[in-house]
Amino acid sequence: MFHSSTEEVTTGGDTSVSPMDRSGPNEMSSYGPASVSSGSSHSPSLPRMASGPFHHSLRLERTSSCLLTSTSDSSSHRSHGGTPTVRRTLGSHPARTPLTDHSATSCSSTTTTSGASVIVAVVEGRGLARGEIGMASLNLKYPELVLSQFADTGTYTKIITKIHILVPLEILMPDTASERGKGTKLFNLISENFPRVAFTAIQRKYFNERKGLEYIQQLCAPEFGTVLMEVQAKYYCLAAAAALLKYLEFIQNSVYAAKSLKVSFKGSEQTAMIDSASASNLELVVNNRDHRSEHSLLGVLNHTKTPGGARRLRSNILEPLVDVDTINIRLDTIQELLQDEELFFGLKNAIGHFLDTDQLLSVLVQIPKQETVQVAEAKITHVIQLKHTLDLVPRLRVVLKNCNTALLKAYSTSLEDNRFDLILEQIKTVMNDDTTYLKGSLNMRTQKCYAVRPNINEFLDIARRAYTEIVDDIAGLVNQMGEKYGLPLRTSFSTARGFFIQMKLEGVVLAEGKLPSQFIKATKHKNNYSFTTADLMKMNDRCDEALREIFHMSYVVICQLLSTIHEHIHCLYKLSDAVSMLDMLLSLANACTISDYVRPEFTDTLAIKQGRHPILERMARQQPVSNNSYISEGSNFVIITGPNMSGKSTYLKQVALCQIMAQIGSFVPAEYASVRVADQIFTRIGVDDDFETNSSTFMLEMKEMSYIIHNVSERSLIIIDELGRGTSAEEGIGICHSICEFLLSLKAFTLFATHYLELCQLETLYPNVENQHMEVQHTRSGDAGAESVVYTYLLNRGCTEERHYGLRAAEMTTLPSNIIQEAKTIASKVSQQLLAKYHSDPETKRQRAVYHLATRLLQTARNSRLDHDSLRMYLKGLKKQYEAELQAARQPASIETEEE
Repeated sequence: MFHSSTEEVTTGGDTSVSPMDRSGPNEMSSYGPASVSSGSSHSPSLPRMASGPFHHSLRLERTSSCLLTSTSDSSSHRSHGGTPTVRRTLGSHPARTPLTDHSATSCSSTTTTSGASVIVAVVEGRGLARGEIGMASLNLKYPELVLSQFADTGTYTKIITKIHILVPLEILMPDTASERGKGTKLFNLISENFPRVAFTAIQRKYFNERKGLEYIQQLCAPEFGTVLMEVQAKYYCLAAAAALLKYLEFIQNSVYAAKSLKVSFKGSEQTAMIDSASASNLELVVNNRDHRSEHSLLGVLNHTKTPGGARRLRSNILEPLVDVDTINIRLDTIQELLQDEELFFGLKNAIGHFLDTDQLLSVLVQIPKQETVQVAEAKITHVIQLKHTLDLVPRLRVVLKNCNTALLKAYSTSLEDNRFDLILEQIKTVMNDDTTYLKGSLNMRTQKCYAVRPNINEFLDIARRAYTEIVDDIAGLVNQMGEKYGLPLRTSFSTARGFFIQMKLEGVVLAEGKLPSQFIKATKHKNNYSFTTADLMKMNDRCDEALREIFHMSYVVICQLLSTIHEHIHCLYKLSDAVSMLDMLLSLANACTISDYVRPEFTDTLAIKQGRHPILERMARQQPVSNNSYISEGSNFVIITGPNMSGKSTYLKQVALCQIMAQIGSFVPAEYASVRVADQIFTRIGVDDDFETNSSTFMLEMKEMSYIIHNVSERSLIIIDELGRGTSAEEGIGICHSICEFLLSLKAFTLFATHYLELCQLETLYPNVENQHMEVQHTRSGDAGAESVVYTYLLNRGCTEERHYGLRAAEMTTLPSNIIQEAKTIASKVSQQLLAKYHSDPETKRQRAVYHLATRLLQTARNSRLDHDSLRMYLKGLKKQYEAELQAARQPASIETEEE
């Protein structure tokens, strides 16, 4: 059809969506007593749903005049055309729809490079219900309405963490929560934590639980209808849903088709909670030094092929699973993928061809309120993408046909749904068989132009013939001019310019060194001239006019097609779920092929043999020093000491990362791993002042520890790297000792790294405390016998013997030697005085030996899988160890001192 010399030039696209005004006058609505909504008297009537799935008679009603209110100081105003404009707090942005690009919003430690596209509505109960939070969120790229309702603490930890994970584009709250000067505590906390996220205040009356339930009853797809039973008494999340859906209808100028949305309810107990500070400290999704770097846990594990798979992996890392059965099902799947090479590569190849199914589904279930050329062209593109996606389903079925694990079998069964074939058959009755999704604007323009079969619409066939003739005329015109001027001209195309002429300058001699005057709008790039002519511009206009006709008539046919397939479209939710989960599991399996990972077990003990730091392993491109980890109910509080730079912080993060990897269903970098499921993971790392909140190092430490103490549970994992360094030594040791005693009274697993060697004495007071240290070696070299420290990065039992490693570091500087010597003398005397106060009496040691024996026997009874002979040998070893500890208890205690 096109001339053989036609080329496509990749330039910026010319499809732009002008931002819509999303506002209303600054009206304050009255509302009733302490409840979610003010009752039906103040609520607007719910917009009538379309009788047919693609009927376009819906209107926005009077939403634009009363929906939004502002929390800004300035007075409300309208534009000349009467369209209301909005002022926002916390920044502003133009309207976003799934058809536009979404700018990245770096609002938290968990920000990813992909654009933010989630809008969140939050409402809090009033009066006695204060602290009860309702939340509704909807991703503009994926039609799933997620509802949550939970009781939060006074610090609103859960809601802040959930919003951090979502990386929202915009947050909606009732205007009453954000009144100037009288904002609620929740509003103020959200403002502080998300300064770069757009905030919109919506009149309280739109947070109406009755309307929310009506919306969900009308919009929820039949497959997810059971959610109605879960949420019908969850008034606050229903209220948030009502405001969110009304607002989305307003800003997107479209509504979701009836029975088209996936609606799900997520409580706060189904996943482990990792607060945003801990996610940042552990570098779960973003590297702290370079946000573009892949040196994060997400970067290490992310080998996904689809956007949906990447989103799912990120979400799982930030919210690991707590259900052991679900985790083991994932681990079984990964094991099968690793053992069956044909399945692994077959699935990888099949998944790699899928587009963003989530985003495709999102636009297919929306009904635009205005029919424009852009809307028509976009809808044709989406149906082409739908055909491309459905064409891939048979290949996926074949790959999964002979799988063995429960999860793969379940997905194989779900893909046998005959609705996939029904939709594809319906599409093929209208669209050409060879129509498919192609990269490149000219290729895709051709696909859209000839998508609909001939002889379906006579006027469409005429318009296409006219378009083909114009394109042929353009090619002929360029050839004629090439012959006329003796120049090697060729036809090119770009989205921005349409058809234009290009010419290479190699071996070309121009008369007077200039292009002929007929050639206009000439640009030069490297060795190429690009230009057009007046005739060619006119032809381009005719070409665009023909295309508009083609798109309009194709759109009529496409809308009829969509109306017939709409009742089956919900099967795409199954496909989307299957593709994203399979992609994520393939990614986790792929990570195992790059490094030597092992499948974790789940018991009541954290036991890791030769564990490695996954991010450090990727950075170093070689195996880092590995260490063993052991924490049980009998010794659940581990104090780690050692010099600066000996590897304490790296080891602590390594344990937390291995825990998270195990709970998302990944293998872990170790020779053996046993993990106790943690419901919360806390970290306290870093010693920086915070100028924004006017907090000193010590104040920040106390705030973070207060947060941990108020939220810790019996099954938490706590990582503390240095505490009390921001105040005097006496106060620092005092606060550390006090916090340690509180934490070790719980069953939570705690790893506590410190330079306060006095805390090692806790082991003599409490049987569940264990001292460990990072080992260093001393070497002397040269004639002068200068001593140097060699870091082994190995973890060993006991307290560090390095008493004055700070002074050794000082010796490496230019401090005068007499000052160093004086410091050594004073430090030695202080150490002797402190150590003389502590020793273990024989009875304490005997009790400790009994306690250790009892907890090990209990652990063996719960978790042992040994045969009778091996169990007998193990118990004999326990007996010998117990007798050795008793013998040591009878010997007089000795006090070690360091002579300088």
